[in-house]
Formats: sequence, structure tokens, C-alpha cells
Amino acid sequence: MPNLALDGESWLLVLTGAGVSAESGLPTFRDANGLWERHRVEDVATPEAFERDPALVWRFYSQRRAAAEGCRPNAGHLAIAEVERRLGDRFLLVTQNVDGLHARAGSRRVVELHGSLFTSRCSRCDRDPFPDDRLYERDLPECDACHARIRPHIVWFGEPLFPADIHRIDSFLRAARAGRPVFLAAGTSGNVYPAAGLVHQARATGAETWLVNAEPAENGAAFDHFVQGRGAGILPRLLGP
Repeated sequence: MPNLALDGESWLLVLTGAGVSAESGLPTFRDANGLWERHRVEDVATPEAFERDPALVWRFYSQRRAAAEGCRPNAGHLAIAEVERRLGDRFLLVTQNVDGLHARAGSRRVVELHGSLFTSRCSRCDRDPFPDDRLYERDLPECDACHARIRPHIVWFGEPLFPADIHRIDSFLRAARAGRPVFLAAGTSGNVYPAAGLVHQARATGAETWLVNAEPAENGAAFDHFVQGRGAGILPRLLGP
């Protein structure tokens, strides 16, 4: 088994995708052919869907909240949290997952690129997003400030990523040039952009690039190293001291 051999000069940027959460028992919509209760996921995860039928959208996200709450971080999550403790500010985790499992494993330097299941925000005013783990199956939430609908704090299809998150990633990669930059992607298919383009950004800094995945990824040719298999088994050894 290879090892990243991280040392006092290493700066590690990690990207995780749905495959990491799937090993905790969280179902992916790829496994269900992109369907939820016969609805395409795109039909319940867009601003237009929320405008058309907010109750349906909230039922979808309430079920996802309940499913995520019933899962526990796996060995892959824990290994990533442990390497953060060793590297400190020379570490940044970028996750496409919205389930909060990384935070529950102990990760603190986290960019939730697509938002969080357990955060909500107003659909109209500039009230700050707020923690929210309630399940909305009947009464839909309204904003205390302007009485508009409250929506999940999720980046839906057709919406841009949060600018502050992009800035944080860019700043980390610039700082990493001062040392030995390393980029690791785990559990990602490599076909969802802009996350799939992070490997190219990392390579531009001179980073050594690693991919851990159960199967080859769409952008696999961009990586220096590919370790095939389940992240829960591979990551603890790959990231170990």
C-alpha cells in the first residue's frame, strides 16, 4: 500500500465525493438511477422546483436529513480528520457531500462546496444561513425577518457555488506553493464540475495528485497516482504517519 509520506513541508488539499459517504450507508442517487420517488433529482433540486412545489422539495430534503442523521462517519472520514490534526493550517478539505459526516468525524477546516443539509436560509432576504435539523413534512418554514420561504442551504442545479468557498480554495492553493503541495480526491466520479477541475488547479501549483476511488474516474488521466478500492480501507493507510 502506498503512503503520501506527508512531512513538515506538505500542504494537503482533499476533495471528497459521494463514494466516501456511501461507505457509511448513505445511499447515492446514482445507485437509484438518479430518481427519488419517481422524480428526477434535478426536478426537486432547482430554484424552479422550489418555486413550483416547496412542499415536495422540503419533503425530499427532510428525508435526506433523516437518512444522514442515521449514519455514522466511517474510517475514511476519521482518517481525514486525523491528518488535519497533524497538518493544521496546511490542510484543507473540500467536500461535495452535504451530509455533515466530515464535521461529525472531527474535521474543522472544511469547505462544503455544495452546501449543507443541516443549514437553511431565506429564499429572499440576506439573513445569514442558520443551523437547522428539523424535518418539514407538513408546515413549511418562513423567515422571521421577511416571512418569505426558508429553503435548504444547498447549491442547486443551475446555481453558482458560494464565492467565499472559491476564494478559500484559491487562497489555500496559493499558500501551498510555499511548501510541498499534495492533492487527494476520494470517492468522486470526476464528472461534476467545477469540483472535477480542482485536480487541474492543483497541478498548476506543482501538486502531486492522488485519486482513491472504487472505479476509474472520468478525470482519472489528470492524476499522478490512482489507488483503486474503498476509501474506508485505503485512506487510513494512505494518510497514516
